Amino acid sequence: MRNPKSETFHTSSPEETLELGRKIGEGLKVGDVVALTGELGTGKTLFTQGLVQGLGVKGYVKSPSFTIVNKYEGSLPVYHLDLYRLGDVNEIYELGIEEYLYGDGVCIIEWAEKAYSFLPHGYLLIKFFYTGERTRKIEITQR
Repeated sequence: MRNPKSETFHTSSPEETLELGRKIGEGLKVGDVVALTGELGTGKTLFTQGLVQGLGVKGYVKSPSFTIVNKYEGSLPVYHLDLYRLGDVNEIYELGIEEYLYGDGVCIIEWAEKAYSFLPHGYLLIKFFYTGERTRKIEITQR
């Protein structure tokens, strides 16, 4: 088994985190799955705002903490899932997660560690770490 490709970035402001997300979003294509992990407040939703901007989505993007799934239309459909409130694998399965993972667009999942068993080969794992009040370490690995 070969080692997955990994890259580490350091951002020094929310604006840099947003911009990194935008640059990565510009390279996403139909079928891509982006799995985001990290503590509360590390920038997952801000990074997602950048991702969807990179995919041509206009307007405000917010975390679907209560609705679980938001759909945005840009250059292709974007499905934004937030699994924070889901308790176990059964709840994730009942959500119909495969519809989003294998759909006609890009799937972005916050709190993705709850759904690792569902994720397809080749997904993009992005881990967020606090390094200071406004600074973050962001590790990106192709799984």
